[in-house]
Amino acid sequence: MRIVIAGGHGQIALRLERLLHERGDEVAGIIRRPEQAGDLLATGAEPIVCDLESATVDDVARHLEGADAAVFAAGAGAGSGVDRKDTVDRAACALFADAVEAAGVRRFIVVSAMGADREPPADTDPVFAAYLRAKGAADADVRARSALDWTVVRPGRLTDDPGQGQVTLAESTGRGDVSRDDVAAVLAALLDEPGTVGRTLELVGGDVPVSKAVAAVAG
Repeated sequence: MRIVIAGGHGQIALRLERLLHERGDEVAGIIRRPEQAGDLLATGAEPIVCDLESATVDDVARHLEGADAAVFAAGAGAGSGVDRKDTVDRAACALFADAVEAAGVRRFIVVSAMGADREPPADTDPVFAAYLRAKGAADADVRARSALDWTVVRPGRLTDDPGQGQVTLAESTGRGDVSRDDVAAVLAALLDEPGTVGRTLELVGGDVPVSKAVAAVAG
């Protein structure tokens, strides 16, 4: 299976690229800068230099030709302001989804954020509130697309702890932490599970093995 990942240099994406390569998939990651290519090559992924903030739908669709699935794992990242939360976390997701459709790829997974389904509390940091609103708008856009077999994943607070291979995955989990390793493992499992199409799922650490957690929500 060929899988193209937007935001290929992000910490979740790099973990996912390595997992997919190790299991025998053909993986490509979209990156903004050529100097990021080495990290992707180290995971076994093909680097594709393409800035989703300035590219056209046709530009991106060309990189998706022949793909079996696509994952949007991009984000403006720490230190970015309100404007880039919109241009990356919302607009780039919409552009990528347009390109996925144009390339005829159906399976599409979006890495979102817990709390993106509601208006942030009044005392929320303005930049974080903009991030949640951008993620929420991107999710709504994707979920309205009948041409895509989409799944939206909303992780809890991300950590760099070693993955435990055990999670809680459901439409509503309650707040909690989850390691980036375990998020990547869940994304890899979801790519193979058509029973999760059309689902928006929250993800936190837990006590259910990843394969069983994915099978349970698919069932």
